[in-house]
Amino acid sequence: MNLLLDTHLMLWAMQGRAALPKAAVPWIDRADAVFVSAASLWEAAIKAALGKLTVDVAALEQQLADAGFAQLPVRWTHAAQVALLPQGRHRNPFDRLLVAQAISEPLHLLTCDAALGPYTDLVIVVPA
Repeated sequence: MNLLLDTHLMLWAMQGRAALPKAAVPWIDRADAVFVSAASLWEAAIKAALGKLTVDVAALEQQLADAGFAQLPVRWTHAAQVALLPQGRHRNPFDRLLVAQAISEPLHLLTCDAALGPYTDLVIVVPA
């Protein structure tokens, strides 16, 4: 199984294994590959610029690669898939793009955000 981490799980993973929710660890350990979306780095960069997050975004890409995570770029097909998602369910554009990427690739999206679960059975919600 190939996983796509949501932004929170990516950030927790970069803080070390102990920062990850316990329920997420077995999913990550059993995955054939673990992907991180360029959209998650974009979200982290925006939050860092707004002062809502303390992270060295410039170093984050290398840290993710060193940790063995695969990079998932944002493709046109992902953007098109966003338009097919139900409206009103969840308004966060980054989360909606991650769901669209999971559907398009396909990948299992690992998240602690229960609001993403109803989109598709490709979403795996674990407690934070």
